[in-house]
Amino acid sequence: MRSGNSCRAALTEDWQSGGFGIYIHWPFCESKCPYCDFNSHVAAEIDESRWVRAYLQELDRYAALVPDRLLTSVYFGGGTPSLMAPDTVATVMERIRHIWPVRNDFEVTLEANPGSVEAGRFRGYEQAGVNRVSMGVQALNDDALRRLGRLHSVKEALSAFDVARNQFDRVSFDLIYARQGQALAEWETELKQALNLAVDHLSLYQLTIEPGTAFGDRYDRGRLSGLPDEDLSADMYQATQTLCEDAGFSAYEVSNHARTGSESRHNLIYWRYGDYVGIGPGAHGRVTIGGDRFATETPLIPNAWLDMADAGNGESLCRTLARQDQAEEFLMMGLRLRDGVDLDRYARLRGEPVDAHVLVHLEEIGMILREGQTVKVTEGGRMVLNAVIREFLSG
Repeated sequence: MRSGNSCRAALTEDWQSGGFGIYIHWPFCESKCPYCDFNSHVAAEIDESRWVRAYLQELDRYAALVPDRLLTSVYFGGGTPSLMAPDTVATVMERIRHIWPVRNDFEVTLEANPGSVEAGRFRGYEQAGVNRVSMGVQALNDDALRRLGRLHSVKEALSAFDVARNQFDRVSFDLIYARQGQALAEWETELKQALNLAVDHLSLYQLTIEPGTAFGDRYDRGRLSGLPDEDLSADMYQATQTLCEDAGFSAYEVSNHARTGSESRHNLIYWRYGDYVGIGPGAHGRVTIGGDRFATETPLIPNAWLDMADAGNGESLCRTLARQDQAEEFLMMGLRLRDGVDLDRYARLRGEPVDAHVLVHLEEIGMILREGQTVKVTEGGRMVLNAVIREFLSG
């Protein structure tokens, strides 16, 4: 039997199973897309020098809280971070490298909008330390792009993508499918084109109608026509898995496909339940300090976050996560991965194992596979992943 101190020590180091990363949120976009429920804002003027100061102040604050961590990745997300000046990225990266040692395969990702990038800016990002770009292409169809509220055309997206892959070794882009009026054959054609273009990574999401978005409001009023039914959505999902697998882009996560070794190291921190610092308005974090894991949040409004960061602390919430909460988060994130979850780690986090009856039931109905102490969701289970997770948590 393990002593209480030994158990606490194991929990103290649990984050190392997932790694340590930093997320920097840039909240500004040129326009607000009707499907988007991220914390993004349109602003006529941006005092970028003030944003730099705020980012640096928050980085310095975290340097005192979690010093000497080996850093796996940095992710500039948004919003549209490709609207940031390369000098801003360079200054932030210089401070990060001064504070923390970095891994040999250190990953620095910047999200880019095809309507806001050009060759000179990409070169600047590369010189600033960015080594991976994730592009929000969203569709390879001009009519679909207009429906999605995107400002770029397919031609502009492909041009920006060419610039990116000539500048960076690692380039990912996003596509949305199960769109209004989209037929299965149309999606298959579009996906084949994407796979022919792709460098090493694709993120492929079914269109989700989120409450509080423009699409959500239209849907509630019955004005969002042509959405696929469940059967068609399932067929599109299955076609996505087959085409990507055949092209060498395995689904290492429910919506993310990559060539072997090109998985997003930053996103794997989330899915493997590591620690990550969240900086910027609306950013979330999970940070282990002194054996306790904390959930952090920041205010959504950009100026509110700036004011708080200027005053010495940009967090609006910092609460200790109970062991049960940690175990459930680990399960919810890890089951999204093809590699599955370690039941021993779950038991250490929660203080008790998963209900054996739940495991037997899910295995009998073909939703999971068990390989020793590892549990993986089957292809059938992935299609109803939320239901599988609910079953786990109910036990």
